[in-house]
Formats: sequence, C-alpha cells, structure tokens
Amino acid sequence: MKVDGVAYRSIWRDGNEPAVTVVDQTLLPHRFETLRIESVTEAIDAIRRMVVRGAPLIGVTGAYGYAMALAADASDANVAGAYEALYAARPTAVNLRWALDIVRAAVAGLPEGERAATAFATADRLHAEDIRTNGTMAANGAALIREIWEAKGRSGPVNILTHCNTGWIACVDWGTALGVVYSAHDSGIPVHVFVDETRPRNQGASLTTWELGSHGVPHTLIVDNAGGHLMQHGAIDICLVGADRVTASGDACNKIGTYLKALAAHDNHVPFYVVMPGSTIDWRVDDGVKEIEIEERASDEVTHISGIAGDGTIVKVRLAPKGTKAANPAFDVTPARLLTGLVTERGVAKASREGLLGLYPEQAA
Repeated sequence: MKVDGVAYRSIWRDGNEPAVTVVDQTLLPHRFETLRIESVTEAIDAIRRMVVRGAPLIGVTGAYGYAMALAADASDANVAGAYEALYAARPTAVNLRWALDIVRAAVAGLPEGERAATAFATADRLHAEDIRTNGTMAANGAALIREIWEAKGRSGPVNILTHCNTGWIACVDWGTALGVVYSAHDSGIPVHVFVDETRPRNQGASLTTWELGSHGVPHTLIVDNAGGHLMQHGAIDICLVGADRVTASGDACNKIGTYLKALAAHDNHVPFYVVMPGSTIDWRVDDGVKEIEIEERASDEVTHISGIAGDGTIVKVRLAPKGTKAANPAFDVTPARLLTGLVTERGVAKASREGLLGLYPEQAA
C-alpha cells in the first residue's frame, strides 16, 4: 500500500541484514516514522508497546525476533528461552505462537551454526506468504460486497462497519477486513466505511481513518456506541472485523467491543463476517469464552488519551480523576452463533467446526 505515493509494507528486511524495519504505529496518524529492530529484546518491546500490532503482523515480527535471538545465541537453551519470552509479549494473538512454532520446528535438530540462517529464511517465507494470503482473502471477501451491491440494484454505496484496525499495517500488506474493502473499492464497487473509534487505544480513529484516507476510500468516524443505532436505521449493509484468534468451533476473539457489535448486528439482521487467515484458527481451543486468555492491558490506556497539541507535539492527557481505578481487558469473544461467516484465504465458511473443516480438511486428523 502507498503513503504519500510511496509503496510501503508494515515490516521489511533489507537484503540479508539480521534486522527489520517497521512502521511505528504508536505515532500514527500524526507522524509517519519507521523503526529499526535489531534484537529479540527490541522485537519484544515493539510487540508489547504496540509499535507493531494486528495478529498477522505480530506473528511475522515474532518470527524475525526469534531469528535475531538465534543469531545472538543458537544454543538449545536459547531456542527454548527466546520462544517463551516472545510468546509472553502478546499471548492472545494465536498467530504469534503459530509463527514461533514454525520457526522452532524449522531449526529443530540443526547444528547451532545453521539455525539463525534457517530462522531468517523461514521468517522471510512467512512474510511473503502473508502478502499472498491476504490478497486472496481480500478477493474472497470482496465477492460478498459485490453481492450486496448487486442486491441494492447498484444504487448507492455499500455501507460497511468496521471495528479496530484490520488494514495493511495490521498485516504485512493488504490487511484482513480492510483488505476486503480495498479490493472492493479498487474493483470499482462504491463503498463507504463507518469506522468505530475503538477505545481505549483508538486504533479505528487513528489508524483505520488514516489508511482509508490515504487510499481514497470514503469513510466516517463514529463513536463505539453508535453502531447499534445505525443498524437500527438501516445505515449498515455489512459488518467486517478481524480476529486475533478463532476457535475450532468458530468463536472469534477480537478487539474489545466486537461482541457488542455482533449482538447489535444479530438483532438487526445485518450480516457480520470475521476476516482472518487460517493461521488465526486455534484448533486446540473449542470454547472461546472459557478457554482463551484475555490480555489485561495497563489501566492508563483507559484513564488517559494521546493526541496532537496545537504546536504539533504528541501529548498524553488525563481523562479520569487522578487515582481512578480502571479495568482494561483488550479483547472479547464473539460466539460462533452470532457470526454470519468466516472469510479466509480458502473461501468463506460457516462459523462452525464443520464449516472450518470444510476449508481445512487436513485438520480433521
């Protein structure tokens, strides 16, 4: 995707350098800057501070961080220790564990001197696969948008509600739910996106609006609690969200507030789709509400907010009285019964074990 006419990806490696460069998402939309990551410690910090965020991007970043760890120390002890340290950075996003498992399997049994190069090659492969996967997934989802447009008699735009940020900066390129929007828009289908602000970190207000504006997609920012009202009045044609983890039974864990949007969509008969790659499916988990670990983030994300001052500096200000106690669960789980379907790189499935196995039959064993 492009920023001021220049093509970027959210993470890249220059040649064979044992480092990566990422877009620093903590500064968006006010400043576009990149950050160089040269060690596993820096990779962990970038994941924790949400310099990089979004399940697919977290996974790829974790893979590169693992390779950096092995470049510094390829011993068996560090193969195990670096895995655990990276996984602890953001445990809810299953893509992180998925990517770490792939790198660990690739270096298993190799001589220590070969491990780092193999780890970097594996991370490069995951990087390339993410781009291909998201491009295919975007086309699959765009077909749903086209169906709605045709059903409307090609009259007016298709109005889409999103939550959190699911665009190219949440992946390596394209994105998940926003990738669908870009694909539909680029194919000539008129779309308009209602963007949830997504408190408390405001990824919708700061990141999704920035992405859509940069790409020329019409959009309107709304407060998180406006979605149900819009659905009641027929202003939403479809809801598209991403996921940090999808269970084998089709439950979807996503940014806090997704569950409430799904309830409103279900009550108003608005189709609600989760867009995610197969790597986001956790085949070891069946009941998302009971089994998925929900990350509790710092309370100051709720009591404070960041923005840009009149002099152009980025500042953090207090919203609540000093000493206010705040809870900050970062994710919630939407039961499969509330989902219209799951959009993947292999097609669209019903949100159920049978639906997912229809696309991923190799998991039946």
